[in-house]
Amino acid sequence: MLTNFFYDLKDGGVPVSIKEYLMLMEAMQAGCANYSVDDFYFLSRSAFVKDEKNLDKFDRIFGKVFEGIEFIGDEEVEVPEEWLRKMAELYLSKEEMEKIEALGSWDEIMETLKKRLEEQDERHQGGNKWVGTAGTSPFGAYGYNPEGVRIGQKEGRHGRAVKVWDKREYKNLDDTIELGTRNIKIALRKLRQFARKGEATELDLDGTIKATAHNGFLDIKMVPERHNAVKILLFLDVGGSMDPHIKVCEELFSAARTEFKHLEFFYFHNCLYERVWKDNVRRFNDVTSTMDVLHTFPHDYKVIFVGDASMSPYEITYPGGSVEHWNEEAGEVWMKRMTDIYQKAVWLNPIPDTHWEYSHSIQIMKTIMEDRMFPLTLAGLEDAIKALR
Repeated sequence: MLTNFFYDLKDGGVPVSIKEYLMLMEAMQAGCANYSVDDFYFLSRSAFVKDEKNLDKFDRIFGKVFEGIEFIGDEEVEVPEEWLRKMAELYLSKEEMEKIEALGSWDEIMETLKKRLEEQDERHQGGNKWVGTAGTSPFGAYGYNPEGVRIGQKEGRHGRAVKVWDKREYKNLDDTIELGTRNIKIALRKLRQFARKGEATELDLDGTIKATAHNGFLDIKMVPERHNAVKILLFLDVGGSMDPHIKVCEELFSAARTEFKHLEFFYFHNCLYERVWKDNVRRFNDVTSTMDVLHTFPHDYKVIFVGDASMSPYEITYPGGSVEHWNEEAGEVWMKRMTDIYQKAVWLNPIPDTHWEYSHSIQIMKTIMEDRMFPLTLAGLEDAIKALR
């Protein structure tokens, strides 16, 4: 079986050698794995996998060879109570959804909502006009409309809301998360550019040998310590449709905090506007002017946006399009200001790039970024690093 495992790894694109196979045999003979599948999994992975990008290939082949085991470990998965609780929601087929027409424009949506609020005096459910629940009205919760204003609903269901009436709470990303960040760190290290700055506090061994040989006596040479000179501005989209991507964003955030000494981060929601913030709990009270950011950090900073770019196109192209506040200038105006100053800028998107063509907002943001949008995968991260160099 182990011989077949070795050849399956080789055929599956994992670069393995006879030397590594023999090393695994020696470890098995020494009793490193005994009779535990878990122990053998980690032992064989340590022996055969030399590059993090091959971990997924290894896992798939391991699962195929050893009776379809796809996960090794003690982690338990809990199904959230909300997934199981029956609620009064509207469920429509794709064909039924296509028959529902949008109001037509941003101005018409907002003007109609104003009229509804003035006229309505009671609760409605299942309708197509008033602010209510489980209907096809553009205004309310737990229903469906191609373009509407979400009111009184905990989270998005179809990703169609052009405005969210409710105040939402977002969670700060945890930069202490280490699990799963190793491959991200490896990729980010390719962006590092070292420079010697400051006091001469480190021994220059080559310089000392050369100077000693030339002068005929011990001539110690010192040089400043090498530091990573790359400076990063990191903008993280939080809340709403980004909630399912919290884990990978935390891993990226943690890795970036480790790899870059000169790192400044800010949060935003959906699109960049006139203000950003450092603390999601105080995002309405303790904000930073985006213009101040542009004036504070020099143009040699490299900018990384992290977000799914999944929103109503109005949020990018219209004043007042933000789902949380009234923005005097359109989001694309602020994005253009940012990319004009910081020539080295990329956007990392956690949504698979095979889905991008189906989202109008992603296409708009991709155009604003001059096609410097990359999927938040190991390969996409490596391509983004190349674009930032």
